[in-house]
Amino acid sequence: MPPRSDEPRRDPTGSRRGSSRDAGATDGEPRTGEPGIGGISGARAYTPRGRTVREERGTPARGQGAEQRRTPRSSSRSGDPFRPALQVLDGGRAAARAGRRDAPAAGRGQVVRTVAPRTPRGPAGDEPPPRRRTTPRAPRRADRPAARRPSRKPRRPPKLADSRLRLRLGTVLALTLFAVIGIRLVFLQAVDAPAYAGGGVTDRLRTVELPAPRGAIYDSTGAPLARSVEARYVYADPTEVKDAAGTAKALSPLLGMPASKLMELMKPRKLENGNASTFAYLARGVEIPTAKRVQALELPGIGVHRDERRDVPGGDLAANLIGFTSQDMDGLEGLEARYDDVLAGQDGKRVYEAGLGDLAAPIPGGYSRTTPAKPGSSLALTVNRDLQFRTQQILSAGMAQVRGGTGAAVIMEIPSGAVLAQASNPTYDAANPTPSDPVAREDAATSFVVDPGSVHKAITYGAALQEGVITPDTALPIANSIKMGDTWFSDTHPADGKRMSVPGMLAYSSNVGTITIAERLGRDRLIDYQKRFGLGKPTGEGMPGEASGRLLPADEWSGSSRGSVPIGHSVDATPLQMAAAYAAIANNGTYVQPHLVKEVIGPDGKRTPAPAPLTRSVLSPQNAAALRTMLEAVTTVDHATGLTAAVPGYRVAGKTGTGWRLVNGKKQPGEVSSFIGMAPAENPRYVIAVFVYAPNGGGAAIANPAFRDMMQFTLRHYRVPPSAGGSAPKFVVYPR
Repeated sequence: MPPRSDEPRRDPTGSRRGSSRDAGATDGEPRTGEPGIGGISGARAYTPRGRTVREERGTPARGQGAEQRRTPRSSSRSGDPFRPALQVLDGGRAAARAGRRDAPAAGRGQVVRTVAPRTPRGPAGDEPPPRRRTTPRAPRRADRPAARRPSRKPRRPPKLADSRLRLRLGTVLALTLFAVIGIRLVFLQAVDAPAYAGGGVTDRLRTVELPAPRGAIYDSTGAPLARSVEARYVYADPTEVKDAAGTAKALSPLLGMPASKLMELMKPRKLENGNASTFAYLARGVEIPTAKRVQALELPGIGVHRDERRDVPGGDLAANLIGFTSQDMDGLEGLEARYDDVLAGQDGKRVYEAGLGDLAAPIPGGYSRTTPAKPGSSLALTVNRDLQFRTQQILSAGMAQVRGGTGAAVIMEIPSGAVLAQASNPTYDAANPTPSDPVAREDAATSFVVDPGSVHKAITYGAALQEGVITPDTALPIANSIKMGDTWFSDTHPADGKRMSVPGMLAYSSNVGTITIAERLGRDRLIDYQKRFGLGKPTGEGMPGEASGRLLPADEWSGSSRGSVPIGHSVDATPLQMAAAYAAIANNGTYVQPHLVKEVIGPDGKRTPAPAPLTRSVLSPQNAAALRTMLEAVTTVDHATGLTAAVPGYRVAGKTGTGWRLVNGKKQPGEVSSFIGMAPAENPRYVIAVFVYAPNGGGAAIANPAFRDMMQFTLRHYRVPPSAGGSAPKFVVYPR
């Protein structure tokens, strides 16, 4: 079978014919056949309702002789060139459907559509408009056979995916995504907004420390002993320093530091996190005029900022008491360390939002918060500046005669127990403590542990009086020596067995007489009175690191201890402890805790008195007065040990002593000479204790005169009138 030509069929007149016409109908006679069997050429004969033109017209089947005329379809679909192709894709089922519709078509109404024959197009391509049939369609013959059904069920086309499911799923996913984004935006705007805003602000925040001024330390009259003054510190940014050698050379004369040290400070260095260090102190506490000169140099990488400097007007005045601070204003020694929490304030700071680079200035209207600094409180001491100065001066003059010695002096007021002066030698300059020897910075009055020696005898005699072992009129035969255990104890003024009065025993500092009375008193009662007088524990005066001393426990006493303890050996005490014990005698038998702090002055000027000192009764007023009178024999009896300590015009009661210095419990070479006394003896106002450690001896020649000069100045300074009668009672050393 030859292939079908692609050339469209033409009628005898040469014009193109539609594919719905039969090839043999050139004479106008329609080609008959079964509907739906005409192939592609017959596909054009189908109306939009899926029936053939013959069925629409109601023409009889083939062989009936009916004439068929084709007219163009009135609908615009009749001219659809793709209709045949759709019918082909339908698998010929349109013809079958047309056959199935034949029966009901016969029963339709009398309205019959006719298809007018297509008029060939003229040269101009004009085509007459379609024409409706006006006559009714002839009824279908009843003898026409029904269309045959396909022999088998046609194959169903493949089931396509349901687009509605995909649309719904896509809609849900899109809505979910938008919901998540919306919720996240709400959180960002409402919940997380402060955090993100704060994170941005943090990059622009600058912090400036506002140092809190440190409280001052005043004497009892309000004169400053130590105070803080405004100063400047000079710093370097090693990353900005361009010429380290030239910069160090320019700063050296202004800061008083070697250029080599300045260069070392300006050397680039790394921090622990690996970043380059951008700050290094070059000098602290620089005076303001000097700082201005540094700024005038305009050296790259060098800056100046506000600082604080501790000013000590007196230099070494009460330096061992006051102590000093670090460059960061932290107390390191003395009262500066002990009361650092009171003196030090709370630094403030200013946090503000600033620009970067050349615009590194506060942003107007930006974040800004200032925490004001809280200045520290000040201390008002009981120390009198003038008395302290004179005491130090007298002690230093005496200690100049001793090489490698140590001296301490304490002046206490009666009855308050306030410490008016507390001097140490050697001393140092608290304004410049760095070059000083650490030993020179110690406060000898509270850290100098000694065997007090004979000054301890006043405690033994006071306990004996209080316990009724002796009376002021007691006299005992005194041998030249006495053996206790395996040790002999002798007197410097032999009595040769004669009867000696108690004032005579004190005047000549009789070891034998004191041991004899202590034997009557007993070990336990003596230890008890040692504790009552404040030995064996710190006084709590206020100095840091105060030594406690040590008392020999009863279970450690040996045979010789019965002789050494009553006369002040095998006892560890500080000069302050012994001064407090004598103050109890001067205060009619009442012990008052020594103290240095008078009151605390707040930043607002409010004054808070220091806690009241601890007090306790040790002796009765009568026994205390009797003991004071007996102690006057030390400065009045001929050849007594304390004649050089007498103060003209005033009655003085006191006692000399000779002991040893102990370091870590070991006796040191040389001796410790001391004198502790009170005046006026009839109504004591002041107690002064002087201790001198002389490695090569000769301390007694320093301690007694030093006491005299200190007491004389003190009495005159406070305008204490001379003693009534001007002289002490007459004492009999060897009564008959």
